[in-house]
Amino acid sequence: MRIKATIIALAAVALSLNCAAGERWSVEKANAWYDQLPWMAGCDYIPATAINQIEMWSADTYDRAQIDRELDWAQEIGFTTLRVYLSSVVWKNDPEGLKNRMDDFLGRCSRRGIRPLFVFFDDCWNEESSYGKQPAPKPGVHNSGWVKDPAISLRADTTTLYPQMRAYVKDILSRFANDNRILLWDLYNEPGNGRNGKFARMFVPKVFEWAREVTTSQPLSMGVWTDAGVLNTMQLALSDVVTYHCYSDTKWHKQVIDSLRAYNRPLICTEYMARTHKSKFKNIMPLLKKNKIIAINWGFVAGKTNTIFSWEKVMPDVKEPPVWFHDIFRQDGTPFDPKEIKLIKKLTGADKK
Repeated sequence: MRIKATIIALAAVALSLNCAAGERWSVEKANAWYDQLPWMAGCDYIPATAINQIEMWSADTYDRAQIDRELDWAQEIGFTTLRVYLSSVVWKNDPEGLKNRMDDFLGRCSRRGIRPLFVFFDDCWNEESSYGKQPAPKPGVHNSGWVKDPAISLRADTTTLYPQMRAYVKDILSRFANDNRILLWDLYNEPGNGRNGKFARMFVPKVFEWAREVTTSQPLSMGVWTDAGVLNTMQLALSDVVTYHCYSDTKWHKQVIDSLRAYNRPLICTEYMARTHKSKFKNIMPLLKKNKIIAINWGFVAGKTNTIFSWEKVMPDVKEPPVWFHDIFRQDGTPFDPKEIKLIKKLTGADKK
């Protein structure tokens, strides 16, 4: 998950693209929106009791007690945003229930001073998904139950898929278009990942088109995550604010920041922090704060996603690796590394509260 500094060469091409519907925010509007925000930090969030997006949001498994417990810990360390994935599978089977649970989640966040951003689609991990009971985690396997959204089997028939996904996007955005509890909308996670580039090149502009059919008070974005040529061009050209992923060391991360500054739009890092890749709180979080880039790391409480384990190595016989890949807390609330908590609280100002 790297972005090469060479994406700056795409800037001129990106400026020539326009969304088919609605208005992309001007540079001035985007920066005015960002200037009124304090520096923020948070994480990509799913409760420890959910293995994927479907389990988080389904009626039978939406875990209010666990969410409350974890949001208290987030508040204690000064986190003020969370990046949270939605599920078109849950929406298709229970649209009103999903929206009501989103409203409930936003209320719980708001009481703790947290403004989430929501993700609609995803090209990562398992190709198929289904409503109902989700699989148990595979021991030692990173994100063994996470699912692409929409499922790969649905993507061949775009004449059926597109109207369904348009209805999904518009229904959610219409309900929450002016909800100040929401920071922004992240429309599609890592488009083209998992050899899905052909589909993504068609889907990216469609998703923006559908989203622009609703006028939202929150900005729209779609994060760049690798040197993906035309996909990067489209994502950067159509986003109101620039979001990106970088799991590399300080030097590389700084190059990414310098490259993306060419767009003159606010920068938000929506994924970072993989300890064994030299992307850690102690070196990356201060860099992001210095540059007033919202800092959102992957993972919070070690749980069913198994993201304490790395992408590269399956460890079925190990309870936990000596160095966690992602995540911050164990399920009893104790941190993996107390020094990280001290640093996070210092940077967020939570140590003074």
